[in-house]
Amino acid sequence: MRTPEGDDGHGLAVQAVLGDPVCRAVLERMPELGLSEWWLTAGAVFQNIWNAEEGKPPGYGIKDYDVFYFDPHDLSWEAEDRVIQAAAALFADLDAYVELRNEARVHLWYEAKFGVPATPFTSATDAIDAFASTTCCVGMTTRADGGVRVYAPHGLRDVFDRVLRPNPRLAPQEVYDAKVREYRERWPSVTAEPWRPTR
Repeated sequence: MRTPEGDDGHGLAVQAVLGDPVCRAVLERMPELGLSEWWLTAGAVFQNIWNAEEGKPPGYGIKDYDVFYFDPHDLSWEAEDRVIQAAAALFADLDAYVELRNEARVHLWYEAKFGVPATPFTSATDAIDAFASTTCCVGMTTRADGGVRVYAPHGLRDVFDRVLRPNPRLAPQEVYDAKVREYRERWPSVTAEPWRPTR
């Protein structure tokens, strides 16, 4: 699997993520599921960059490997579960939990879990844009030519600098504050800006 070139940090980010054998396997195998849009995202991406920056081993501190996909044609749990089960078989040999979720369904359960309503997402990248911190809004997917595409709407500077900034688009403050505490326990060099409510 090739990494992209450039001075925007994408190449270094891909190198850090591919250094984790679980991430490499996910990026290599996910096309086998035939999903129209999917992204390896969340801690699997930005936390592996933190690990590379801090000299920690790849995969350190990563609890699960999130993959967002988007299928608006069937919003039933049964349809999502079929994809989850196919992924479980695909990654059965990995010593890690790879969690797939259809982001087209998030608005159906988000309020019950987090206490605030969610507008339906329009794509998997739209869902990535809604993470509680802009620093966490990153994803990687595999292009048809085998290369890795990076999605980072806020850039990668804060990821490499290990600076968390709040993203009040959807998640409430308590989610952001909890993530800050959780991440700083595992990566003490992480700093965080205070929550800024929407106006």
